Amino acid sequence: MADDLPYLARGARPMTTDSTGLISSSAYLNEPRLRDWLATAFLRKSGKDTPTTLDAHKLYGILADLFDVDRIEALFTQERARWPELDRWFVEGFSSSFTVDELLANPPGSLGHIFGTYLRANGFEIDIVPRFEPKNQFQYFSLRSGQTHDLEHIVCGGGFDIIGELVPYFGRLSNLPRFLDAELVGLINPGQLLGALRLISRTGLHYHQSFPTVLRAMRCGMDVGEQSGPYFMAKYEDVFHMPLAEARAALGIVGANDLDSSEASLAWPEYT
Repeated sequence: MADDLPYLARGARPMTTDSTGLISSSAYLNEPRLRDWLATAFLRKSGKDTPTTLDAHKLYGILADLFDVDRIEALFTQERARWPELDRWFVEGFSSSFTVDELLANPPGSLGHIFGTYLRANGFEIDIVPRFEPKNQFQYFSLRSGQTHDLEHIVCGGGFDIIGELVPYFGRLSNLPRFLDAELVGLINPGQLLGALRLISRTGLHYHQSFPTVLRAMRCGMDVGEQSGPYFMAKYEDVFHMPLAEARAALGIVGANDLDSSEASLAWPEYT
């Protein structure tokens, strides 16, 4: 009978359970909201009625109930004992407090001025997530990740457009595993992972003329992540006054190439 099975189906075993409901060994698969989010965010088209940024907002709301915070805290504590630089980062607990006017006070062409010009020109706010007082290590890591995301766009070479998002996404996805415990990265990175893959899936399914640029964006992000230091701990305020190339060098950013993905991103109707 086994010889009659398709090659790719061989080795599968019938599943049995006493449960009367859906159940899996994966906490992610067990969450019905996440199953619905994945089907929608990975397969839908782009539209002005549902901004792509809303995908991320919904995703992190779901993941907040799935994160194993106790295990994450134990692993961060373990990593701090192993890595003095990480321990100092947590002990300092630095949080950004700069304003757009302070950014624009930096010289033209500097990292700070580039960022401030982008914010002022688009009427955007500095904080993707409102500032809060972190109560544990994971909350602090999450706070700083949100505060530095847009800056990672600039130093990693990703444009502020939908395909440009893949550069900082893949920068982080390839940088963190080089410095932190694999189990820890797996627990703290599902938002980065799923957030990045939805952009790849939707471009490939619906806007394939832009898919070559998606691949370049992934490669640009990985080039930075694989060659740079642990820039998730970077204190950008120290280099706001520097020209971009000098700021990158001071931050330990290596391999950055500025990718222009603006035209390719216009294939997504919500950006036209």
